[in-house]
Amino acid sequence: MGILYGMVARGQVVLAEFSVIQSNASVVAKQILNQINQGTNSYNDSNVSFSHDRYVFHVRRTDGLTVLCMADEAFGRRIPFSFLEDIHNRFVKTYAGAILSAPAYTMNDEFSRILSQQMDYYSTDPNADRLNRLKGEMTQVRTVMLDNIEKVLERGGRLEMLVEKTATMNTNSVRFKRQARRYKNNMWWSNVRLTVALIMIFAIVFYIILAFMCHGPFLTSCWR
Repeated sequence: MGILYGMVARGQVVLAEFSVIQSNASVVAKQILNQINQGTNSYNDSNVSFSHDRYVFHVRRTDGLTVLCMADEAFGRRIPFSFLEDIHNRFVKTYAGAILSAPAYTMNDEFSRILSQQMDYYSTDPNADRLNRLKGEMTQVRTVMLDNIEKVLERGGRLEMLVEKTATMNTNSVRFKRQARRYKNNMWWSNVRLTVALIMIFAIVFYIILAFMCHGPFLTSCWR
């Protein structure tokens, strides 16, 4: 079924929550809030998960704001934590400084609808998982690129070789453009010469025909 419950809280103050099913998720979530906000490290950023029966409570804390959700155990961790990140960004963007002093459930009427919409999206829409997979692939590509750059820098001369190859490619590109332009000009002149030659040949043939018809090279019979 995916994500079944969502909550946003400041410390132990619940600002908004929504549940898809009738359960004790809200009670368990508040117990988790009480547990993770005890001690001197209550404002440390963290991503943690707690198992409860056949469900898992996933928690994301950033700068004192806690976003929590309950999901099926078989749903994994990737999508729930992407959901929590999305909810955190939407909540901060929507309420900004009001978060610091808002009483309990102040944003519930408005933001519970957003919780509902995003829970449904991350639970049922295949694009949600595809986006997360794409993010993971982009991270892997960036890691590979950084590793390759480090290897090139470590070998020193390889970087100079790449620069030389780039310069050579640029030079070859300029030379190719010049040759292409020269070839184009040559083709144009060839076409012009061919056209002039054809016109001259046509004129000569036409003159020969007229001379034959007019009984002489001076075309005297045709002028009478």
